[in-house]
Amino acid sequence: MKTIGMLGGMSWESTAVYYRAINEGIKAKLGSLHSAEIILKSLDFEKIEQLQHAGDWEATAAILKKAAKSVEVAGADFLIICTNTMHIVAPEITNHIKIPILHIADATGEKLIKDKISSVGLLGTNFTMEKPFYKDRLRKKYGIEVVVPPSEERERLHEIIYDELCCGIVKKSSKEFYLEVIDKLTTAGVEGIILGCTEIGMLVSSEDTDIRLYDTTEIHADQAVNLALKGKLNIS
Repeated sequence: MKTIGMLGGMSWESTAVYYRAINEGIKAKLGSLHSAEIILKSLDFEKIEQLQHAGDWEATAAILKKAAKSVEVAGADFLIICTNTMHIVAPEITNHIKIPILHIADATGEKLIKDKISSVGLLGTNFTMEKPFYKDRLRKKYGIEVVVPPSEERERLHEIIYDELCCGIVKKSSKEFYLEVIDKLTTAGVEGIILGCTEIGMLVSSEDTDIRLYDTTEIHADQAVNLALKGKLNIS
């Protein structure tokens, strides 16, 4: 079994979901008392969040590069960044460490291709929905059309993530809003919806809608399990 390196704490709410999902995945495949071999570096999200909203991505990259190096030195075979948004600095981290990164957009893109999905709606933070690092990777590498909600809806989606979900708060009204946005995107013609923030799965799930949802936390964790058990480290 390979050792999974995790950069977490962004937020710790979703990192807890990752940790459970990965260990449950290992147990499901190996049985008995098996659990995952994990090296987890959990960061103080308050510092990261302030830098994000200040637009200081260079400073966030410096924090994550240092953290990633510590995980590598501790003996991880590959790394997962347990957040969609902070993959904005994945290239900088990749250039700073020798172990490979299992990119969350690649894990999601491969799942979409497997399901023959060519057009998706993307929900997440404003950074993920608006900046090109995520959408362009899906478009250029996997040929998937990515649609995001209009600006007013994006702002509310973003607020719910930071003000509620990252604090462990789940509100019925917020769930209803997310489901409304999902319905609108589906009416516009997308074939599925990416839950492109690792906290969104706390709020909505496939049980809430007939629309096909792609929970990036679940997908990323599942790919990490597969890679730990049998995958070759030919990822980037």
